[in-house]
Amino acid sequence: MLKDITLGQYFPGNTTAHKLDPRTKILLVVLYIAALFTAKSLLAYGLLALTLAACVRVSRVGLKALVRGLKPVLFIIVFTGILNLFFTPGESDLWAWGPFHVTETGLRNAVFMVLRIMLLIMGTFLMTYTTSPISLTDGLERLLNWLKRFRVPVHELVMIMSIALRFIPTLIEETDKIMSAQKARGADFESGNIMQRAKAMIPILVPLFISAFRRADELATAMECRCYHGGEGRTKLHVLRYAGRDYVALLLGCLILAGVITLRCVGL
Repeated sequence: MLKDITLGQYFPGNTTAHKLDPRTKILLVVLYIAALFTAKSLLAYGLLALTLAACVRVSRVGLKALVRGLKPVLFIIVFTGILNLFFTPGESDLWAWGPFHVTETGLRNAVFMVLRIMLLIMGTFLMTYTTSPISLTDGLERLLNWLKRFRVPVHELVMIMSIALRFIPTLIEETDKIMSAQKARGADFESGNIMQRAKAMIPILVPLFISAFRRADELATAMECRCYHGGEGRTKLHVLRYAGRDYVALLLGCLILAGVITLRCVGL
């Protein structure tokens, strides 16, 4: 299960998706999320699914990597779908048994909610797959640069987010190693009730926290040795510049959002 968590991983490549400016990809994800929460019909969700499929094709990341990233949140997806399916009121029941009722409205909401969560997660993961943590940091900092007028430490906040995202795969790998070592010593993490399983996780959490603090201390020392003192007066090795493909991508993103809004307005 831990190996299925792919958040924060970066798949190097030389595709158009990899070459896009990180600011463009962040804005496209925002437009994509806005379109997802605007969609109210199967036609609109089909349009967004086709858009995601086209992006996956261009990025050459592979659909399997995105689907594998859904496994850790599969329970949340199924649970959300069940809640919407059985507990959404409607005019007529399609199926009823005791307190459980399935209405046409509930079935519709369940399908749309499951599609929304799946497309949202896969679309967000695709951005991290095609954008390195450093590029993502630079893009976020440039987009939030206007907050510096209000004395908001944008560089430091973005750096914290980038480091946290970068170390997710590392901590997952560390957790997997600790669990393998504990299992080799006879530990059992799968049997027993919820309380027993929670107690069995303590031998994993303690060394994991120690390892995380040790890595944090080593990273802080390395940054100090390289004379890092925040973002004031720092220059960039790679200066971000928009290219023609960035404007085309943003135009396509705006057109897709406009199309979803149009479908909602006309009731399709």
